[in-house]
Amino acid sequence: MSGLDRTEPKTILVAGGAGFLGSHLCETLLGMGAKVLCLDSFQTGRRQNIAALENHPRFKLIEGDVRSLPMINDRLDEIYNLACPASPPHYQADPIGTMMTCVLGTKNLLDLAEANGARLVQASTSEVYGDPDVHPQREDYVGHVNCTGPRACYDEGKRAAEALCFDYLRLGKANVRVARIFNTYGPRMRADDGRIVSNLIVQALAGQALTIYGDGTQTRSFCFVSDLVAGLCGLMALQLNPEAPVNLGNPGEFTISELAEKVSQLIPGQSRLVYSPLPADDPKRRRPDISRAEELMGWRPRIALDEGLMRTVAWFAQTEKGPALDVA
Repeated sequence: MSGLDRTEPKTILVAGGAGFLGSHLCETLLGMGAKVLCLDSFQTGRRQNIAALENHPRFKLIEGDVRSLPMINDRLDEIYNLACPASPPHYQADPIGTMMTCVLGTKNLLDLAEANGARLVQASTSEVYGDPDVHPQREDYVGHVNCTGPRACYDEGKRAAEALCFDYLRLGKANVRVARIFNTYGPRMRADDGRIVSNLIVQALAGQALTIYGDGTQTRSFCFVSDLVAGLCGLMALQLNPEAPVNLGNPGEFTISELAEKVSQLIPGQSRLVYSPLPADDPKRRRPDISRAEELMGWRPRIALDEGLMRTVAWFAQTEKGPALDVA
């Protein structure tokens, strides 16, 4: 049953549900009244992210890997596929595993969606645009990706996953929607994930110099996690399938040097910068065109970078003090 006739809560599978983004999504879905199945292999997800949820009567943890999907007996209404390491040091640590998670894992979840008649939201990434020569990035831009470089396991893996999703959609096998996620930050990021926001915050809290890769003029757009989760839920809720990818991210664009300055202002006492070479294929500019998300869902981020950084710094200061990885 569905719509106004529905008497039971939706049953929703979140693959990668113990990760940074997945745990916030699980929490939000429970708050919306859903029954949530959290599937995670704990390769990069953490039990502490979902510790507050484990005794919830509508929450169920399934430890498993999307590449060899465990038996799921519940009848599913919706599936979110967030199951893949998303930071370079983690996805490059096992590049073959990353590629198979993107391709085989996505296929397994698409088959599960088909069997259940469930909607599926695929978490793709702005990395499908590579090091772009079009700015800002619109969904109709086909990208500038090095398909044999050290980032290809993730970049090309996500591009292949998108191809699978749209083939299933065109064949009428699954009602799938694809979100291209731009840089997202907030509480529950791992201190060792090597992303620029967490790196700078953890270094500053530890009294270390702040590491800048390249000359600091490269840009990123930073979306606070609650805004991103709202976008994912909005995409799932659309009655008409967009039949095209949808960018989700904050269109505010900042240089890495500007980000470091903001972190220094929030955590006084350490403003010394050290510079390291830019990693191979690292994008020079990144900014989403979110016109499609605005038109389809009326979605636009609400949390400004200054406010989001303040919340993130406060969380790290309470829970995650420690050295950051020396990676970009």
